[in-house]
Amino acid sequence: MNTPHLPKVAGIDSTVPAPAQTVAPAPATPAVPATTGAPSVTSHIAPGTVLQDRLAGWVSDLTTLHELTERLARTAVLGETLHELLRAGAALVGARRGLVVLEPGDGLGPDTTVGLGLGRADLGHIETVPRASMSYGRILDGPPDGEVEITHPDLFAEDGLDPRHREVAARLGYAASHTLLLGTAATGRLGAAVWLYDEPARPTARQRHLIGLYTRYASEHLARIVEIERTRACMATISGELLPSRLPRVAGVRLAARHRTGPRGGGDWYDALPLPDAALGLAVGSVTGSGPSAVAAMGRLRASLRAYAVMEGEDPVAVLSDLELLLRLTEPARCATALFAYCEPALRRITLAGAGHSPPLVTGERRTEFVETSLSAPLGMLACWEAPSVELSLEPGETVLLYTDGLLRRTGDPADRAFARLHAAAASAPRAVRADPAAVADHVLRTVLLDEPAGAFPGGTRPGQGDEQRHGQRQAPTRGRRNDRDEDVVLLAARFD
Repeated sequence: MNTPHLPKVAGIDSTVPAPAQTVAPAPATPAVPATTGAPSVTSHIAPGTVLQDRLAGWVSDLTTLHELTERLARTAVLGETLHELLRAGAALVGARRGLVVLEPGDGLGPDTTVGLGLGRADLGHIETVPRASMSYGRILDGPPDGEVEITHPDLFAEDGLDPRHREVAARLGYAASHTLLLGTAATGRLGAAVWLYDEPARPTARQRHLIGLYTRYASEHLARIVEIERTRACMATISGELLPSRLPRVAGVRLAARHRTGPRGGGDWYDALPLPDAALGLAVGSVTGSGPSAVAAMGRLRASLRAYAVMEGEDPVAVLSDLELLLRLTEPARCATALFAYCEPALRRITLAGAGHSPPLVTGERRTEFVETSLSAPLGMLACWEAPSVELSLEPGETVLLYTDGLLRRTGDPADRAFARLHAAAASAPRAVRADPAAVADHVLRTVLLDEPAGAFPGGTRPGQGDEQRHGQRQAPTRGRRNDRDEDVVLLAARFD
C-alpha cells in the first residue's frame, strides 16, 4: 500500500519531511523483573504508536503554519505585513522581540526598519552598531550566495563581538539572536528578520524547520506587497505632478486641500485658480477607471477645465458644457464627474454647476447643510450635457467643502449613511478649529474615515507625503463593509472671511 501524501496547505509544501527531532522516540519500557511464582512480563509499544505520534506532530505543525500564513495573507499594507511576519516568527522560534530590515536587493525600495517589542529609540540604538558586525548586515551585504541564516546563541560569550554591539545588547537586554534572510530565488533579496532572546538560547531543529517554511511563504507575499507599495508611490508622484503644487492666495478666502491616491492610481483631482475681477475658480472631479491611463486622462481634463474657466468662468454651466464636448470628442469611451464653482470672495457668493458630482457641504457656526443642486448625469454619458447652475450666499466664517465620491465610498456604508456621516463630521468640528480650513479638513477626514491611518492625508497639497514612517509604525486597514480603501479621495476646503 502506498503512503498517502498530505495536501499542500496555504502555500506550504507538506511533502517536506520534518526533522528527526520533531517527535522524540518513546523510550523502551524496561522489563519487569520476575518474582517467585509470577511469570516474567515485558511491556512492548506497538509499532504504529510512534508513527501515529509522528503524524500527529506533522499535522499540528501544518495546522500552525496554515493559521499563520492565513493571517499573513490577509495583510495588504506594508507595515501591517512586516509586523505580522515578526509576530508569527517570534511565536515559532520562541522569542519575545525582533526587527525586520527591509532593503530590496534591486535598490528600488522601499527601505524601512520595523521593530517588535522595540521602540524607535531602541531601533536607533541598534542602528548605531557597525553594520558589518550585525547578523542582518552580513546577510544583506554579503555575496548573493552567502549566508541565509545566522544564530548567536550567546552574544556575550563570543570573543569577537563588537564593543558597541555588546554595549547596545546590554542596554536593550538581549543575549541571543536568530537571523534569517527574507527572499527566494524568484523574489531576490528583500531584507532580513532578526529575533532576539532575553537569555542565551537557540531555536531547536524543529523550530528552525518551521520558521524556514514560514519565511519562504512570507517572502513571496512580502514581494507582492512591496510591488504594490512601489506602484502606489509611483502613482502618487505622477498624480502629484498633475495637481496644483500650491494653492493660490486670494483676498477674502483661505484654502486647504487633502488628496489620497489609491495603490493603482485613480483619476480624482482638484483645482483652484485665480480669475479676473478678483474671482476664484474651484473645481473637483473624478475620471472613470484607474491606473496610468486614468491619471493621464485626469491631467488632460484638469488642464482643459483651467482654460475654459479663464475664458468663461463666470458661467459654470458653459465651462462644464465645453468640457463635456471635449471629452466626448477626444475620449468617447470615458466618463467623468466634475463640479466647478465660480467664487466672488468680496461678496461671499458662489455660482456652481455639477455633472454627476456629489453636492458641496457648507459648515459654519449656525448651519451645516448640503447645497441643493440639480440632479445631472456625468460628463460623456449623454449626447449633450446641460444642467442649471446654483447660486449660494455665505455668512462670514463659513467653510465650503468640495469632495469626490471616494470619500464616501471609503466608509463602506450605503450612500445615505455615508452622507450622514460626512454631515455629522462637519457639524462636530470644534469651535477652536473652525477658523482654519486645514484643521476642518483634517477633522472631517479623521471622523469620516475612522480606521484610516493618521498619516494617510498629509498636511500639504501633494499626495503621499507622510505616508511612510522610518521605523514602520503600524497602519491600520480600513474596516468598511466593502474593500474600498483603494479609492482616491479629494477634499477641498474654502473658508470665506
